[in-house]
Amino acid sequence: MRDLGNTVVVVEHDATMMNESDYVIDFGPGAGKHGGEVVATGTPEEIKKNKDSLTGKYLSGKKKIEVSNPQKLLTTPQSLKIFGCSQFNLKNVNVEFPLGQLITITGVSGSGKSTLLVETLYPALQKELSPNFRGEAGEYKKIEGIENVDKAILIDQSPIGRTPRSNPATYTGLFDPIRDVFAATRDSKTAGYKKGRFSFNVRGGRCESCEGQGQIKIEMQFMSDIWITCDVCHGKRYNVQTLEISYRGKNIAEVLEMTVDEALEFFHAHSQILGKLETMSLVGLGYIKLGQPATTLSGGEAQRVKLSTELARKSTGHTFYILDEPTTG
Repeated sequence: MRDLGNTVVVVEHDATMMNESDYVIDFGPGAGKHGGEVVATGTPEEIKKNKDSLTGKYLSGKKKIEVSNPQKLLTTPQSLKIFGCSQFNLKNVNVEFPLGQLITITGVSGSGKSTLLVETLYPALQKELSPNFRGEAGEYKKIEGIENVDKAILIDQSPIGRTPRSNPATYTGLFDPIRDVFAATRDSKTAGYKKGRFSFNVRGGRCESCEGQGQIKIEMQFMSDIWITCDVCHGKRYNVQTLEISYRGKNIAEVLEMTVDEALEFFHAHSQILGKLETMSLVGLGYIKLGQPATTLSGGEAQRVKLSTELARKSTGHTFYILDEPTTG
């Protein structure tokens, strides 16, 4: 495309793509509120020499991601086997997965990786392990070793919600204990408010103009719908009475505006809240806001929200995790 005289702009994290580019625009210096600046511009070689560019330091090899020593492969590991996979372009494929290991499925685009994992293996496992599963699996003949797996989890880049009502706090289950904290305050008890008062999904404490979404949807006839900030609550989601209740000087709307790292310090005395926040920070989500609408999260951010939710749960050690392109985004 470029050689035909066109201009091609890509959003990319891959080192090979960056090295092959004619010109690089490096944003940063951090993520979320710590970003939003152009740190460096120039050819790949100029970026590598720019002392302010973290990207350049990795491209030049001055900084590297340390790789831990690989775990020794068990000599006789338990395994999960799937036979006769024939969905789409899969040609009667048999695959064995050694359990308790980190396994990579790789290959050229369109070779059948996602068809095997997402379209076939995951729904096949769910049919065996979850009695309420109603999905359909791609064509296969049989699975062996299912007795060695307790549950299967698919973590992909699909949105955690399609309206502003969904956010990291609600998806991870973090919002429940936060609402408990507000309901336990003296002012809340005096006013007779229960935990439900601090939910933006039900009547009582929410702003009824936007029904607790903080935004109002404008339906467009021939274009995508647009969302505008509610002119009653000004994006806060709650009515005035609810916002009068505070904990440590912050009301519920102000807490939802906190980043994960800010909330870590704010809720340091609440172990139930702290555990979920620490996991979110661990997977690189320290910069996102607790109440950030799901519609504004990137695919990579949505995937990390899902990953942190799973990591925060108690595990039996026999979970089969499927991560679809986890390094994208």
